[in-house]
Amino acid sequence: MITAIDTNVLLDLLIPDQTHSLRSKQSLEKALEKGQLILCEAVFAELSSQFSSEKELEDFLSETGIRLIPAGREALYIAGRRWREFARKRKQTMQCPHCGEKMAIRCVKCGQPFVFRDRILNDFIIGAHAIVHADLLLTRDRGFYRTYFRELRIGA
Repeated sequence: MITAIDTNVLLDLLIPDQTHSLRSKQSLEKALEKGQLILCEAVFAELSSQFSSEKELEDFLSETGIRLIPAGREALYIAGRRWREFARKRKQTMQCPHCGEKMAIRCVKCGQPFVFRDRILNDFIIGAHAIVHADLLLTRDRGFYRTYFRELRIGA
């Protein structure tokens, strides 16, 4: 089995979070026992902020058995199409990353809805990369991926 990894799971290891670090560590270990761990360029770029050099990042990936697999044209095309769908349907709401529930937040002074730009193209590249190159995406952001990548198997 090939498991793609979202940035948030790896950040749980690098920036220990009492709420998520143990679960993320166990999920990664379980996924590694079942097969390969991969990530895309977007996750690699987001992770780079946590290391003082590229060599340190490469060492971390090597030690954890995680391989960088380029997204490729097919995944990038899927990401662009899904992002376009998101942008067209985007309302003035926020979405819970865990359950997918949406809610609008309005200004208490004028009543206008706040505009949130909570999804960037990287999120769509991560999902599309997992569809094309993996059997499962390991993420804590299940609500988002279940909404825009219904065919994607998600683990956490």
